[in-house]
Amino acid sequence: MNASLLRLVKDWFLLGMLGSVLLASFAPGLARSGGALHLDRITNLGILVVFFLHGMGLSSEKLRAGISRWPVHLLVQLFTFVVFPCLWLALDLTVGTHVPRDLMLGFFYLCALPSTISSSVAMTAAARGNVPAAIFNATLSTFLGIFLTPLLIALLIGHGGAGLSITDAVLNITGLLLLPFLVGQLLRPRLGAWFARWKPVTNVVDRVVILLLVLNSFSDSVHDGLWSRHGAGLIFSTVAGAALILACVLLASRWVARRCGFSAEDEITAVFCASKKTLASGVPMAKLLFGAHPALGIIVLPIMVYHQLQLFTCSVLAQRYARRLA
Repeated sequence: MNASLLRLVKDWFLLGMLGSVLLASFAPGLARSGGALHLDRITNLGILVVFFLHGMGLSSEKLRAGISRWPVHLLVQLFTFVVFPCLWLALDLTVGTHVPRDLMLGFFYLCALPSTISSSVAMTAAARGNVPAAIFNATLSTFLGIFLTPLLIALLIGHGGAGLSITDAVLNITGLLLLPFLVGQLLRPRLGAWFARWKPVTNVVDRVVILLLVLNSFSDSVHDGLWSRHGAGLIFSTVAGAALILACVLLASRWVARRCGFSAEDEITAVFCASKKTLASGVPMAKLLFGAHPALGIIVLPIMVYHQLQLFTCSVLAQRYARRLA
């Protein structure tokens, strides 16, 4: 009990997300767009800084080392951008009428997002999988997501629907996410040593920006009547849906990897990279895609819950894989 409590205290990011939701629920006027803190302006600068730091932290040498495992890459990208949306379609056809439409849009947004670099690589390394292949896959997914995520969202809600212009969305995402990332990559040869010394600080900056985005999004949604319209049932539906999607993808990716005859190391990479969805890119991208959508807090809720579930579940799986390989 004490160990679990200590671990929860150390995981300040999880506590920060819970605190952001609570603060937004009780004082939405403080952090909403145009509110006293003007977070809608601050977070745009924060997004630029975060993706510049992501570019600085990515090793191009390790990226090139993983490029040859193309069957693994194909499986991961198909799961990320095809299987996930198909899972959402099955979910929508079976229980969609019983779930608020804004939450279903949030689940689709979760399914349309790219994979995440940091946790995919960390879990693959912990499980003794093919780390270079994981780095390449997660990076490729991030780049593809800049174009495929807006396209998938546009296909669902209609071109120009809900205030979404796919051209404007791609341009905004390119300017705020891709461009600073590339600048960071270009400056890495000169500033790589400096970045390595300050990496723990940059990790904190990354998470603080995400918390500010969550606070801003939820404040806007609460101000527009989030809890008065939905209540606690919204949280239950979100947790249940995210857990179901994660379980299906983990089981399916492992089954396909084994049917394809992957080695144990490549199976680990496929399972962990194919099941991940990015919170670091997902929250900023939601702000760029949906803008002033009154349900933005609901739209980002599934990725917030899924992020915590994938970390916990994949940590357990990584330990089991590592013991098996040992």
